[in-house]
Amino acid sequence: MENLIFSLNATVPVFLLMVLGLFLRKIGWIDDYFADKINKFVFRVPLPLVLFNDLATVDFSMAWDTKFVLYCFAVTIISITISAAVSCLWKDKDIRGEFIQSCYRSSAALLGIAFIQNIYDSAGVAPLMIIGSVPLYNVMAVLVLSLSGNGRGDHDKVALKNALKGILTNPIILGITAGLLWSALKIPLPYIMKRTVENVSGLATPLGLIAMGASFDIKKVFAKIKPSVTAAFIKLIGFCVLFLPVAVYLGFRREELVAILVMLGSSTTVTGYVMARNMGHDGVLYSGVVMLTTLCSAFTLTGWLYVLRSLGLV
Repeated sequence: MENLIFSLNATVPVFLLMVLGLFLRKIGWIDDYFADKINKFVFRVPLPLVLFNDLATVDFSMAWDTKFVLYCFAVTIISITISAAVSCLWKDKDIRGEFIQSCYRSSAALLGIAFIQNIYDSAGVAPLMIIGSVPLYNVMAVLVLSLSGNGRGDHDKVALKNALKGILTNPIILGITAGLLWSALKIPLPYIMKRTVENVSGLATPLGLIAMGASFDIKKVFAKIKPSVTAAFIKLIGFCVLFLPVAVYLGFRREELVAILVMLGSSTTVTGYVMARNMGHDGVLYSGVVMLTTLCSAFTLTGWLYVLRSLGLV
């Protein structure tokens, strides 16, 4: 019972904020435009500050973990390869790019930080997980979308260039880089600056989760149900079954294991929908997987945490 309570305490508060966002949209207090603005604000200001603050205040040599970053990178590559292989099952080639992307792209930054903060009161190794996976998410998303559907041609060269530029100017990556440099140079963080950063970064989790819940639309789940359910199963269960035992074997525990769990088994990130739409895809399959994984991850992540906690790993 203690392990179940631990798991529920870690996951339920996170998803209750998403339910609150859904409720606020239903009663008309939040609309799509406002939710989109909140998402952009969280992505550009509080979330990078969370990562900066956690890295700037620790010793650089203690913060960096090459083994962990390489594991996240390698698992991401293998996950993309598996997703591409499974996508060959679908006769409709136009949906393959969306299917691949929806299988491997996690809400690593927002949900990863939310879960680890909720359990351990800090972002822990979430920044390192982001370094190992998120840049690769974006580059590979452009490639797979370029090779499928209607998103081919010179437009894709521009999209790839913009994606690479986007990685270099990504607020999350910039926050991580600034934090690592601040730590490496051992620059003191003045109290006024520290309190200001803490106050603003404290907005990241509640606002981001409320906006995510407000964007939920259950109707999109049923648009292309078979590939959507397949992608959701791979995203929430398949990769966890394959790679969590390997992570345990390699010695990852506590924050590291929770970060890996979120990378493997959290809901599909909503940012891939915008990319798919801008590269000639209709986005119906991708948005359906986002909705389905967001709904089901409340149960699957609780289950995975319960298993890991019962085994004394987190």
